[in-house]
Amino acid sequence: MSKIIGLDGLTVAEVNQELANGAKFVIFLYCFSIVILTFKRSSNIYFIKSGENTLKKSLKFTVMSLFLGWWGIPWGIIYTIQSVVTNLQGGKDVTSQVMSALRQP
Repeated sequence: MSKIIGLDGLTVAEVNQELANGAKFVIFLYCFSIVILTFKRSSNIYFIKSGENTLKKSLKFTVMSLFLGWWGIPWGIIYTIQSVVTNLQGGKDVTSQVMSALRQP
């Protein structure tokens, strides 16, 4: 599992309480192209508290995709649009996958 950013100092009980209040775990997408090859990747996992804005956290991934992603034809354009739209919508919610992984012994 990827590193989870935003959990510093929180206990398990506090995380569970935040999740009950609407917090979530998200990843942000980004892509970059080298000549004709395009690579689509995801960020580390971010813990987003209820009501917290994700724009600041997603900005570097969105900007990277806009500048470096669209060069590869055709996947660069496609992946850039997917990444930007996903990030502007708050990222991809991976809360259920993270919770399943954390419950594994």
